[in-house]
Amino acid sequence: MRRFLVRRFTQAIVQLLLVGSIVFFLARLIPGDPARAALGEAATEEQVALTRAAMHLDEPFLGQFFGFWVRLLQGDLGTSLISGRAVMQDLPSRLGNSLELVLLALAVSLVAGIALGRVAATRADKPSDHVLVAGSIFGISLPVFVVGTLLLLVFAVLIPILPPRRFASPLDDPVAHLQILVLPVVTLAAASCAVITRMTRAAMLETLNADYVRTARAKGLVEKRVIKRHALRTAMLPVVSMTTVELTTLIGSTVLVETIFGWPGMSSLLMNAVGQRDYPVIQAVVLAAATIVILVNLVGDLVVRALDPRAEDN
Repeated sequence: MRRFLVRRFTQAIVQLLLVGSIVFFLARLIPGDPARAALGEAATEEQVALTRAAMHLDEPFLGQFFGFWVRLLQGDLGTSLISGRAVMQDLPSRLGNSLELVLLALAVSLVAGIALGRVAATRADKPSDHVLVAGSIFGISLPVFVVGTLLLLVFAVLIPILPPRRFASPLDDPVAHLQILVLPVVTLAAASCAVITRMTRAAMLETLNADYVRTARAKGLVEKRVIKRHALRTAMLPVVSMTTVELTTLIGSTVLVETIFGWPGMSSLLMNAVGQRDYPVIQAVVLAAATIVILVNLVGDLVVRALDPRAEDN
């Protein structure tokens, strides 16, 4: 177990170093002069030169690269070229808003998906199973932007029980915050819930036909106890593995969801930064998202290993 932990943490560090380096190089491939973009076309050459010096763009390329890592390891993510504010002033709140969406959507997906998958597996080949399978296929097939647009049309226009409104902090107005949170969370959770439903159903069907489950039934255990104690727990292993994949998918889907619902999260911050060639913000947002994905995969591996110590170190 110790070797497994050391190896996984080492892999996570290497992945972070690679992602950081790739982000640095890709940000500099964006066409245009960031100093000119920050100052506007009316700026003089002298002003542009001073801004380029402040952004370290007048240094040799390798000097910029190593300077980027030195500042990053010191916790300095730079200053936005457009707003002039330190990136760390805006990033935590945007990151918190995005994580709120993602984690709530994941929780809804897991609770609903596992429950529906269990029902489908225990009632295999019955009408309820067919309905759930068809519904899960339909949920997987619909793109996120279609689900979000349909939900807005139905619940904000046709039946205006959740009308669109400005973003409200949960500390300032908890009720309004919950109202504007419902549709984005449901939109994000729809496809993941369908995937987890199908995964839970397939895993439980395989487990329910295992020899040790038939032995438990032969000993006279109540069916509910057999399902809960023996079948469901074993079926959770592939579901946990799939959960890490779905969490990374949810993070990627926030780009569309935040755009559709006007949610002030990391994705909207990133899109604005790309359009304005704001290098520091682009680097900070991508690094934050990559760090979360890497940590999610690391935690997922650790959970699977804890649930099944026989899992191989691969």
